[in-house]
Amino acid sequence: MQVDVRVFLKKGIADAEADTVKRSLNMLGVDVKEVRVSKVYSLFVEDGDAMKVANEACEKLLVNPVINDFEIEVKNDQA
Repeated sequence: MQVDVRVFLKKGIADAEADTVKRSLNMLGVDVKEVRVSKVYSLFVEDGDAMKVANEACEKLLVNPVINDFEIEVKNDQA
């Protein structure tokens, strides 16, 4: 089973990478109002409590709760 974890900076935390991308897009004529950068971790786990495994991974390694928020999406097997 696949579980995707999207990790991104909390509102109010400076995101230099997003600012650079926004500025570059605007200079290239692509009019964007805001850019947010995130990382997606695709975890492949045995059937069972995928949400529990993903939360544990976030708690122990993937997320810094001081500066990050995250979303978890459990995906169906596509075999």
